[in-house]
Amino acid sequence: MTVTREAVLEALKTVGNPAGETDIVSAGMVKALTVDGGNVRFVLEIDPARAQVMEAARAEAEAKVKALSGVTTATVVMTAHATPKAPPDLKPKAAAQPSGPEKIPGVQRIIAVASGKGGVGKSTVSANLATALAAEGRKVGLLDADVYGPSQPRMLGVTGRPASPDGKTILPLRNHGVTMMSLGLMTQEDEAVVWRGPMLMGALQQMLFQVQWGALDVLIVDLPPGTGDVQMTLAQKAQVDGAIVVSTPQDVALLDARKGIDMFKKMNTPIIGMIENMSTHICSNCGHEEHIFGHGGVAQEAAKLGVPLLAEIPLHLDIRTSADGGAPIVVSKSASPQAAAFRTLAKTLIAGGNA
Repeated sequence: MTVTREAVLEALKTVGNPAGETDIVSAGMVKALTVDGGNVRFVLEIDPARAQVMEAARAEAEAKVKALSGVTTATVVMTAHATPKAPPDLKPKAAAQPSGPEKIPGVQRIIAVASGKGGVGKSTVSANLATALAAEGRKVGLLDADVYGPSQPRMLGVTGRPASPDGKTILPLRNHGVTMMSLGLMTQEDEAVVWRGPMLMGALQQMLFQVQWGALDVLIVDLPPGTGDVQMTLAQKAQVDGAIVVSTPQDVALLDARKGIDMFKKMNTPIIGMIENMSTHICSNCGHEEHIFGHGGVAQEAAKLGVPLLAEIPLHLDIRTSADGGAPIVVSKSASPQAAAFRTLAKTLIAGGNA
């Protein structure tokens, strides 16, 4: 028997809301409910001040969904909604001490891979860099923080669902020597994530601090393009050791890359360097080399900003088909010149003490 969305909602209506007289469904606390065969996933949006009280409701909701006929797994993630602002307090008080970025237990270094705009190959670079570092003997994790367009499950060939043995700790998945976590593992591939900033920040913090990453030499964080909530939350909550900015050589991409670098500087995050992706294209028929997006623009920008140019990655069909096939080119065609570019990048980061 296949469980339906309506059956899940009816079961959840029997779970009381500790914060009021209604149930958690009527209170509007159940968000992003998905039913994929026997796999049920949803978010419980709560008041952060009542997190401990709501844990019992979360556990009860998970148990009642699991008890439904046709349900094989039930995943419930709690996240915090924005709380209304209190009236201004004019009484003098001691200055609040802001809590600084925290270190993720077991993770030695965190590298953010960012881009000013989409479509420059940031996620492809992240996947290949992670597998290249793993090939060099590093213990590597990859956090897909591109919450609106999570692509790492496809690129790394991961199709399972993360488990949570105690309702708090999330067990990541692993392939090609890389430990990986992505919001895309908890949603259907064609399902849009329609979340506001507070929900995104809550989900990111859970993926950072509630995932059982284990002992890692380096955690690669694949960020969404631009300079938004996710980038700021990462820099404010986790100790990011450095950022790598990916761009194509064209002026439009470089214009946005400068904004990304400026954001990291304002967040006091060191810039490890820049990568010029889609740097050159060599025709597979005649061998002619052509710089489709121009050439050298990223190198000039890196020199202007005083940061290293870490790599020039070619534009090649095999890089794209390998990523679409679930095995980055570093894994699928490890002896190719394109894979060598990523292996050299990994060695450069290791030699510089960044990975």
